[in-house]
Amino acid sequence: MFLGLSLLVVGVVLCLNGVWQFGRIEDREICLINFAAAAVFFAIVLMIALAAQQPADLLDAGMTLLFGTTYLWVGYNRLVPSSGAGLGWFSGFVALTAAPMVLRVLAQADGLFDIWLAACWAAWSGLWFLFFLNLALNRGSSWVTAYATLLCGIFTGWLPGLAVLPGLAG
Repeated sequence: MFLGLSLLVVGVVLCLNGVWQFGRIEDREICLINFAAAAVFFAIVLMIALAAQQPADLLDAGMTLLFGTTYLWVGYNRLVPSSGAGLGWFSGFVALTAAPMVLRVLAQADGLFDIWLAACWAAWSGLWFLFFLNLALNRGSSWVTAYATLLCGIFTGWLPGLAVLPGLAG
């Protein structure tokens, strides 16, 4: 039920975070979209958790919470002087946590949309891993991470969200 909204929010925040990483948006300005996205995801987590009928519902809430926490942390790091290492280590943890979602979604796949969703989990896990490399280990390329963030925003969030919300996909 919340998939279209979640995808749209992921798309908007990732696209803008990619633009920010290219230096086109100031640190103080990027906070707003990250805090707004975090608030949306925390509200979705609460609604999913309250309506949970089975353990899988709580897994969905938990995975959604990882997105919300990520955006909250990005916004926080733009307001408070920080090396970003904490967010980097968190991103490494989340990359490892999100990777098995690829197999879970594929195991339950009921069509092309589910296969696409599994690919999204692989892309998101990879993106979190890039942030781990950049922020926790001071390795990797900030340029590659910026492009990956922008492309993930477009192809795993924004465009699919626009398709799922009116019922064109999903």
